[in-house]
Amino acid sequence: MPDDHLGLDWPDTTIANLGPAKIDSPLVKSLPNAGFDRYSEEHCRVLINPYYQPGSEMQTDPPSFERAGPRRKIYFDPAKLKVAIVCCGGMCPGLNNLVRAIVLQLHYLYGVHNIVGVRYGLQGFIPDYGHELVELGPEVVMNVHGRGGSFLGMSRGPQPVEDVVDALERLNIGLLFTIGGDGTLHAAKVIADEITRRGLKTAVVAVPKTIDNDISFVEVSFGFQTAVEAATEAILSAHNEANGAPNGIGLVKLMGRNSGFVAAHATLALTDVNFCLIPELDFDMEGPGGLLQMLQERLEARGHAVIVVAEGAGQKFFTDQERGTDASGNPKLGDIGTYLKETINRYFSEKGITTNLKYIDPSYMIRSRAANSNDRIYTGFLGHHAVHAGMCGKTDMLVSLWNNRYVHVPISMAITRRRTVDPHGGLWRAVQEATGQGSLRNPA
Repeated sequence: MPDDHLGLDWPDTTIANLGPAKIDSPLVKSLPNAGFDRYSEEHCRVLINPYYQPGSEMQTDPPSFERAGPRRKIYFDPAKLKVAIVCCGGMCPGLNNLVRAIVLQLHYLYGVHNIVGVRYGLQGFIPDYGHELVELGPEVVMNVHGRGGSFLGMSRGPQPVEDVVDALERLNIGLLFTIGGDGTLHAAKVIADEITRRGLKTAVVAVPKTIDNDISFVEVSFGFQTAVEAATEAILSAHNEANGAPNGIGLVKLMGRNSGFVAAHATLALTDVNFCLIPELDFDMEGPGGLLQMLQERLEARGHAVIVVAEGAGQKFFTDQERGTDASGNPKLGDIGTYLKETINRYFSEKGITTNLKYIDPSYMIRSRAANSNDRIYTGFLGHHAVHAGMCGKTDMLVSLWNNRYVHVPISMAITRRRTVDPHGGLWRAVQEATGQGSLRNPA
């Protein structure tokens, strides 16, 4: 279990329902001998903290999540249900696989044949954009799992929640699946709240999507494993370039706005990295303990070096005016990769030391690539469990893997804070041991 959630005060983990589930699940009849004698009942729980010890208050119910899986009774009548699927934010490996898994699960196992895909994120709900819906069935999604990107399209930026819910009402959508990261989860929460305020019977089920792997109470997000695998290819190229030139420096910028999981895991996956820079840990450029001096010592000792930097690292080197904000209102990041390249080249030039620096930014190639086999399997599980939850009328929740079990997590919990690399945890200690880097900070 991630270190950053041990010892927290846990909020209420109750999952909202549109109403009592009274309809016999089609799975009971269609797959009577396929192991479905073990349905997940409402009382099945998964401990949030496996190391939990009751305190002096003698709490009898340790904090836990509702376990995911098929139920014997469902809320929606499959023959009358209309479902919508929307993908938001940036590209991520596995998006098409996930949409395909949801569609096939709905169609073949639950008999839901009225499924639409919303084009280009939440824009697709707003009439002014003119994006048409896509009718989704097995024949449409048959071959999309071998492609990268998103065949439904995506977009960033907020849309008026009233307009989105108006569209859901107008289209008679009973179940909405949202696929996206932190911003999408915030939007899904607002949409679910507006639906509740209006007294509508529309369920909102989210599937968390972020390469950065930074969503709380999600053990690992889909696309992350593919991203790490692809990142190691870039690191290997940087190492080969650095090792093939005198005083060669390979500099690789990877994803990670607020969390350095991709950079840290890629560093461990290919231990040719000498410096790993992540948003969670500050570093100095100049001075006896700073990156430039440590880099110079590395070149003097070994003749080459490889630096991996997460895109959100070193933001103290940029002013707010230089950064600005994006379409979603998030602060833009300063380009730490270009900054490091220019600063390192200038430093060694001023010292009269010839270096050969090669800068690689594979971000968009990683985001839009097809998922690897692990992420394909994972998106299948996520899609199946999302459908099971949605058909039971569960809402305002997301599907997550936690303690090696699939669970239902209230959206409000997942958006409380970002998941980050623990500077004192085992992951970062392993990175330091693999790279041999120090703190990269000057003495106070």
